[in-house]
Amino acid sequence: MIESGIKSNKCGLSDIGITQVTEAHWNLSPSELTEIALQNREGQLTDTGALMCDTGKFTGRSPKDRYIVQDGLTKSAVWWGEINIPMDSEKFDLLYAKMIGFLAGKKVFVRDAYAGADKTHRIDLRVINTLAWHNLFCYNMFIEPEEYKLETFVPNFTIINCPEFEANPETDGTRAKNFAVINLTKRIILIGGTGYSGEMKKGIFSVLNFLLPLEDGVLPMHCSANMGIEERDTAIFFGLSGTGKTTLSADPNRILIGDDEHGWTSENVFNFEGGCYAKTIGLSEENEPDIYRAIKFGAILENTRFYPDKREVNYENVEVTENTRVSYPISHISNSIEPSIGGIPRNIFFLTCDAFGVMPPIQRLSTDQAMYHFISGYTSKVAGTEEGVTEPMPVFSACFGAPFMPLHPSEYAKLLGKKLEENSTNVWLINTGWTGGAYGVGSRIKLKYTRAMISAALSGVLDNVGFRTHSMFGGQIPTTCPGVPNEILSPRETWKNDEAFYKTANELVLKFQKNFDQFRDRAEESILSGEPKTNSMCN
Repeated sequence: MIESGIKSNKCGLSDIGITQVTEAHWNLSPSELTEIALQNREGQLTDTGALMCDTGKFTGRSPKDRYIVQDGLTKSAVWWGEINIPMDSEKFDLLYAKMIGFLAGKKVFVRDAYAGADKTHRIDLRVINTLAWHNLFCYNMFIEPEEYKLETFVPNFTIINCPEFEANPETDGTRAKNFAVINLTKRIILIGGTGYSGEMKKGIFSVLNFLLPLEDGVLPMHCSANMGIEERDTAIFFGLSGTGKTTLSADPNRILIGDDEHGWTSENVFNFEGGCYAKTIGLSEENEPDIYRAIKFGAILENTRFYPDKREVNYENVEVTENTRVSYPISHISNSIEPSIGGIPRNIFFLTCDAFGVMPPIQRLSTDQAMYHFISGYTSKVAGTEEGVTEPMPVFSACFGAPFMPLHPSEYAKLLGKKLEENSTNVWLINTGWTGGAYGVGSRIKLKYTRAMISAALSGVLDNVGFRTHSMFGGQIPTTCPGVPNEILSPRETWKNDEAFYKTANELVLKFQKNFDQFRDRAEESILSGEPKTNSMCN
């Protein structure tokens, strides 16, 4: 085996059974990895110096092919079902042996890194890739150790990612040829049959979501986070795709802590990652200047396309997928902070895009209501976003990140409630969706109004205004907000048909209740008290 780069003298590839690869390149720099990727025709350079690569057949995660090994550690702890699919230990061992055998005679790229900016709660991670650009992705997305620490690095979790290796569903316990398998006891993640790089970061997110609450009492969160430049007040933004999480957290007047995955300890909020993985569909310098300017040398674009006869990327092109992405180190964002750690959050924002047009644009939630909405994780799809979607469709994703939550959602909600009470943190439910009617009738709430409401909450201005209670959702609605017309604050007043408003609002509340039925047996009465209620009249 030929080895190059800075290699640990305490733990090598042979420690996990990899002995027959021909070359192992350790902890190469972005320049070295980019050069190798270009030589291997894994990608092309854009006019900004970013590397542009394709992920192959899979342009996103494959949730039906993600497994957790069921054993003594996980059997009673994991919330098994359609999201957390079990795999037998024996099947994992067979798949592991086959992958190790497949690597014989291959060249691999090895990276040692941290997952977690807080030293007390981080994972010491080793990633083994067969593609140079995948190893560059890990350089971008995880946290780089100091060079001297690489010489004695000993991982406590390992990812083996081999897109060229495919499973045999008939013998390997998988549904298809592609797979991502997490073994929490052996602390190994196997990924094969897919070139989508996001499987690696989401795999580690799932690991932290399992370990941190059980071992350290840390709340793992699928959210973005920023803090004030002067007061250093931390704010957290939860939200599913299309709700504005990235846009609203990327505030030039605040410091970015991270854009996707964080932990809340008794002392701080810390980023799990060392980089950002942003969608690029429709990207422009005018609308997303920070992300646009971060796409330079070292960044990786996925599944994008050039303008004809140019090296300029056409971000409107959806020839491959609408899920075009870019990964880059957080240092590419000028107003980011390293290490990516902030204080205890003063304000939390649950972002939802309500296409039914009945939810207020801002509500202050009680702890019980916050726990309920956290478990619900509501937003909505609109017509045209997916094949077959012809009218607004509610989407519920527990904890605003159900695909990555191994424990029952109520466990995360109870931990959230505990932290809210201990720290007197404000929780705001923000509707970035429609007003004056449902999608197709009303209009999208203007971004400037949403920004004004969030700014008022962050600055404390809303602490000094009157509030009234919404009769259905139960939250506290401010009677006034600087920069926002008063009628916007009450969705009923923006509708021209009271009967239609009441009918639609009740329909949405019933959808909330139906979705929550799957959690009722594990939810405490305090959480259930935060449930929206139907009413013949609403605010």
